[in-house]
Amino acid sequence: MNLAAFPLFLVLLCGACWTLVYLDGIRLGLRDRTYAIPFWALALNFAWELLHSVLGYQQMGPVLQVWINAVWFLFDCGILYTYFRYGRQWFPQHLRPCWFMLWSLLGLGVAFVIQHAFIAEFGRSVGGAYGAFLQNLLMSMLFIGMLVERGGSAGQSMTIAVSKWVGTLAPTILFGVLGGEGFNGPNRFILVIGLLCSLFDLIYIAILAQTKARERRGEAVAVMF
Repeated sequence: MNLAAFPLFLVLLCGACWTLVYLDGIRLGLRDRTYAIPFWALALNFAWELLHSVLGYQQMGPVLQVWINAVWFLFDCGILYTYFRYGRQWFPQHLRPCWFMLWSLLGLGVAFVIQHAFIAEFGRSVGGAYGAFLQNLLMSMLFIGMLVERGGSAGQSMTIAVSKWVGTLAPTILFGVLGGEGFNGPNRFILVIGLLCSLFDLIYIAILAQTKARERRGEAVAVMF
């Protein structure tokens, strides 16, 4: 591969992998009557992709990354639908249903405030990168928590797990090793956060594979090593 084209390959790989995450998330949410992305990670993703679709278009026009962000935002709308449609079952049942809606709307509002604060403090490119990697690390840990909470693989798949890992590893190399848009060379902070994402993603892949194997054999599910 031409080294000059390698950054573009990483962008496309990231875009393709996360698109798989979102598409399978919608499919599993509808099939299993649940939601496939942990809520706080979903809220941060929803806010990030809307803000960076709009601001990216205003500043750069219809470039590749802006199109990718816009497509991701549309898929996030689908996942958010499954959350509001089926997520009440994972909310404390002793609380009135209205509190589920209020809590969810509060979460979305907080996510927009956080993402806007990153942009206001660091600028669109750098703030977007920092926000994306930190929410990605949160998502990596929340996936493990979701598997433990549900006690099984409902709403989860190896397609999501592996695509999430590769889709995060690609921009980790781009920004943490090569140096991406808005950075003067490789960024050690992003490299560290990206590697931590890989650590937790691989842990999740391992325990999800173990859980699915037990489910196929009809054994009691154990989601701990």
